[in-house]
Amino acid sequence: MKYLSEVKINDYFKSPFTGEAGGQIGNLVSVVLGIAFVVAGIILLVSFIIAGISLISGAGQNNPEKLEKGKQAVTSALIGFIVVFVAYWIVKLIGNILGFSNLV
Repeated sequence: MKYLSEVKINDYFKSPFTGEAGGQIGNLVSVVLGIAFVVAGIILLVSFIIAGISLISGAGQNNPEKLEKGKQAVTSALIGFIVVFVAYWIVKLIGNILGFSNLV
């Protein structure tokens, strides 16, 4: 029985993924997920920086409204970090359970 991740995609999509795996869908998913997690990490870093600047400027101007917005932005960035972190480990766990050692 073949798993969906073992289906050869070279013939259909002219995939650049070659080698031992021979251009399987699992390799494509692994590359896409890896890129998605990197992009999410960059977005989170920018969010933390912007939220930190907002928090510092709100405290420096003695503006409670701006300070509260900064706190909300930091909280949102932290929740986003936790979601991305948990999603990464869920993908790793599912990959290990299903036997896809090269997933992400």
